[in-house]
Amino acid sequence: MDRLTIMRSFVGVTKSRSFSQAARSLGISGSLVSRHVAELERSLGVRLVNRTARTISLTEAGTKYAEFAARIIGEIDREDARLRGLRDKPEGALAIISPKWIGSNDVGDAIVAFSAHYPKIHIRFQVGGMSERSYEFLDQGFDVAFHTRHVRDCNLMLRKITDLKFSLCAAPVYLVRAGEPAEVGDLADHDCLMNTNDPIWHLRQDGHDVHLKINDPVYSSNSYEMLCKAALAGRGVGLLPIRVVHNQLSDGTLVNVLPDCEVPDRPLYALYAPGGQTLARVQLFLDFVTDWFRRQARSQPADATVQRSA
Repeated sequence: MDRLTIMRSFVGVTKSRSFSQAARSLGISGSLVSRHVAELERSLGVRLVNRTARTISLTEAGTKYAEFAARIIGEIDREDARLRGLRDKPEGALAIISPKWIGSNDVGDAIVAFSAHYPKIHIRFQVGGMSERSYEFLDQGFDVAFHTRHVRDCNLMLRKITDLKFSLCAAPVYLVRAGEPAEVGDLADHDCLMNTNDPIWHLRQDGHDVHLKINDPVYSSNSYEMLCKAALAGRGVGLLPIRVVHNQLSDGTLVNVLPDCEVPDRPLYALYAPGGQTLARVQLFLDFVTDWFRRQARSQPADATVQRSA
């Protein structure tokens, strides 16, 4: 039998001086409590309890062991309560990692807002340096990892936070020089700006999915901010996050290319450790960030892109 369970039965008997009352307080049968005490006496090789028809008393050994068992059980219960408190209280350390482009923008803003709202949670936030292996963030000591692509590792817990909008865009000076593409296929003849982590552009035109592989980009980078700068310099057409280029689309320094072409949204996922109950601060963080993005979406115009004037 489980030694701790047996000790709890014995301590229950010593407190109530009754097998039946101890059984009721523990939620088990009186016969099971009796077996627990008998098993404890057998394992220790001494009598702990004197039983009569009317009363129960402790032997000298029973009195000493009752004090010991009560102290051990009390320490275990207090430590369990402390650990539950770490799990349930919004305090402690929280380590997060994110791709640089989204971590430097929306995710970073959401994390700052969370930190200000829950000052007892100490944040360690790393931007960039993510591994191709989706689970490696756990080995690196992070609690949460953000991803902007589908993750197939079923051994990780995953929460979809929001959808991210992208736009095909270019500077007007480039379109004057190179001409405007009429359909997706025309992009093969244009100068393209490619994120090295995203060499295939997933688009949709006239109800058909188009997967355009950028084979010979004129400018490539793993930073969407750098690709935005290249687009502003007139280097070519880029598939860029709306969040990165929103201001440029608003002031006309960048314009939409192929406005009739649909650019599907991309998911933003948060991954965290599997198994057991999620620490409260992780769950609290995921709920906060999800709500933060929802509120941001409501505050933005329905169409974040800007149409060119004729």
